[in-house]
Amino acid sequence: MFAITAITGKVGGAVARTLLDAGRQVRAVVRDAAKGAPWAALGCEVAIADLSDAAPLAAAFAGTEGVFVLLPPVFDPAPGFPDATAHIAVIREALVRAAPPRVVVLSTIGADSDRPNLLNALRLLEQALADLPMPITFLRAAWFMENAAWDVASAREQGVIHSYLQPLDRPVPMIATDDVGSTAAALLREDWTGHRIVELEAIERVTPNAIAAAFADALGKPVEAQIVPRADWEGIFRDQGMQNPLPRMQMVDGFNAGWIDFRDGGAQARKGRIAIGAVVAALVGKDSA
Repeated sequence: MFAITAITGKVGGAVARTLLDAGRQVRAVVRDAAKGAPWAALGCEVAIADLSDAAPLAAAFAGTEGVFVLLPPVFDPAPGFPDATAHIAVIREALVRAAPPRVVVLSTIGADSDRPNLLNALRLLEQALADLPMPITFLRAAWFMENAAWDVASAREQGVIHSYLQPLDRPVPMIATDDVGSTAAALLREDWTGHRIVELEAIERVTPNAIAAAFADALGKPVEAQIVPRADWEGIFRDQGMQNPLPRMQMVDGFNAGWIDFRDGGAQARKGRIAIGAVVAALVGKDSA
């Protein structure tokens, strides 16, 4: 039995489906029974818990062979990441109480950087769990290819994607969420001791120009990438409703400047199998459905 948090999301769902396909038992950790119903229909045990109370979360983790932990992302955090730190405290307490025999924690590329940016929340998560006694794998995943979903409308309607990643020919470590899920499921079934870091990116790094080319292939029309000037970012993000856009801007700066990256340029990273073209084609198809 493996307990999977965030099972209703892309990554958590991929973890669960991979385990189910392998004939393993899954406990779906959800906030309410309605969200768990589709997973119960697939044969999962359902546990009701969230990140507001450690006791039910510990009960959801107890008696399992392993636990998959995903900290809900906060894209517009208040200074100091108060929401994330509160959730991290609950996760830590639940793991201490349940003491599962192995844990896979979704982390991120850049979690090793102490420079201020949006990814610091997952750095805080890694630090909070660093002294726990059970085997833990921190799965540091690259930039999600599915972020290209933001570009579907402009690619379709204007033949343009607006890129904050720049320059347009700079390769960026990326990964598909299905690859993240299948890798996390594989890690849960491995045996290891202590704490370890596993980095994950696609076989090939992805440029903004390559994303535009993938949209062109999927839509059957020319699509080009255009740089969004750095001076315009804050105004755009605030117009989108963000109250504190600086961490997001700092994160993109880190990718563009190269100080957010894997060790040795990803030489030791595990590699996913899904390419940007397949992800974009799926996004375009989903948008058309």
